[in-house]
Amino acid sequence: MTELQMEVETNSSSDESLPKESIPKPQVIYRCKKCRRIIAIEENVVPHEPGKGEECFAWKKRSGNSERVQCSSIFVEPMKWMQTIHDGLVEEKLLCLGCKGRLGYFNWAGMQCSCGAWVNPAFQLSKSRIDECKSEPTPTLIPET
Repeated sequence: MTELQMEVETNSSSDESLPKESIPKPQVIYRCKKCRRIIAIEENVVPHEPGKGEECFAWKKRSGNSERVQCSSIFVEPMKWMQTIHDGLVEEKLLCLGCKGRLGYFNWAGMQCSCGAWVNPAFQLSKSRIDECKSEPTPTLIPET
């Protein structure tokens, strides 16, 4: 038995000995709700710190509710399928390439999330118009020698 085979057997005998990077986790895929076309993956999402909720909005929009508001959209990096961003526009709707349905909105100057955080530049996909799907990772195969 070679050193490599012994190491593989030792590592495969218990998951605790595997480094966390080698254990694949499910990949999140975002799809258009209408036509199921893939819009983005988890790696395209731009994270942001949640704001103070309604306290961050103009005084006319506040209702006095001090509860934390969940984000009603995700923000992503600019991608090739977003054809309107290549037309030189500063802000416009984001349309699905498959069904031409509205998925969200973009603004190079930024926009405010429903949680109150300001995201700049903003490529916003509305959660009500996309599906979040988890795909099973492909297992890494160790060749036998």
